[in-house]
Amino acid sequence: MSQIRNPSRNGEVNADPPHPTADNLEAMAHETIGRVAETANNTVHEVRDAAARAADAATRVRDQAIEAAGERVQAVRSYAERNPLTTAGIAFALGALLVALVRR
Repeated sequence: MSQIRNPSRNGEVNADPPHPTADNLEAMAHETIGRVAETANNTVHEVRDAAARAADAATRVRDQAIEAAGERVQAVRSYAERNPLTTAGIAFALGALLVALVRR
């Protein structure tokens, strides 16, 4: 509540008369702010949970991709060990193709 000075009483401070409409509006505003704050808080928690789930999923996909790449590298290495002449021919052909593309 705000206070006013009463000029007839040498500057004494008196409380304003009650304002039921203003008090009701104030109570409604506090209630609304409380509901909005609670909803916002719940939304923040939901967004954080969703972000954590997305991060976990991205980590799983990354790990699977790394594992699959490792398997492919192992398969190529195994092929190169079993077929060294074919591997050398493929490497030579790819090198020649790359040189031809770069010279253009």
